[in-house]
Amino acid sequence: MATESRPKSEKTPIFRFLAFLILPIMTVIARYRIVDGEKLPKSGAFILAPNHFSEIDPVVIGVVMWKLGRMPRFLAKASVFKIPLGGRLLRAAGQIPVERTTNARGAEPLKAAARAADEGLAVVIYPEGSLTRDPDLWPMRGKTGAVRMALEADIPLIPAAHWGTQLVMPRYGRKISIFPRKTITVKIGDPVDLSRFRGKPITASLLTEATDVLMADISQLLAELRGEPAPAERWDPAKNNQQETGRF
Repeated sequence: MATESRPKSEKTPIFRFLAFLILPIMTVIARYRIVDGEKLPKSGAFILAPNHFSEIDPVVIGVVMWKLGRMPRFLAKASVFKIPLGGRLLRAAGQIPVERTTNARGAEPLKAAARAADEGLAVVIYPEGSLTRDPDLWPMRGKTGAVRMALEADIPLIPAAHWGTQLVMPRYGRKISIFPRKTITVKIGDPVDLSRFRGKPITASLLTEATDVLMADISQLLAELRGEPAPAERWDPAKNNQQETGRF
């Protein structure tokens, strides 16, 4: 009687090496409480769209995905790839550089992410595009890249929210707080319902509407973690005379 073959592990040597370097430190710094982790697909391509308010967020999400058995491909600032050793490790792990100052920001990175999706991999896209400008760390208005890729590649878009990371490294902070040990809670959501958008011409208005649905889902997850309602209106940097990127 034939037996079903197990899915091939994504924990390749490069990811195991990165885990060897990172996990001991991150385990000392924080304990991780994962809520509804079973909602993260066990195999196949998908996009994970988390909230973003600390520069250490990608490391936290990477740790959580390692614990759940999926290896992330992040869209990361191209400047990080210029760090001699770090850049080589990131490229070896299939991470995707994003240039923020050129039109390539919206084209080539998404093409690279789509190739990862074609290979059945998990791609992490922060739909806010940068650390939230919201004074109380709620998700601000989103950009359309995550939704566009989910629609074009016809793959699940999974929202996620985390809380507690700001205790490890405040927004735009330069130091990591090690003691006392923190608790970071991460909640995985159900796939965003994009059914009414699929099969239609991908226009700017459609992407904006679908992105609003995504950001509402992320905000609701964060509200459940924080035990308080999310703001009725998401923060918009343009309406508050703020730059899209950089410290403020």
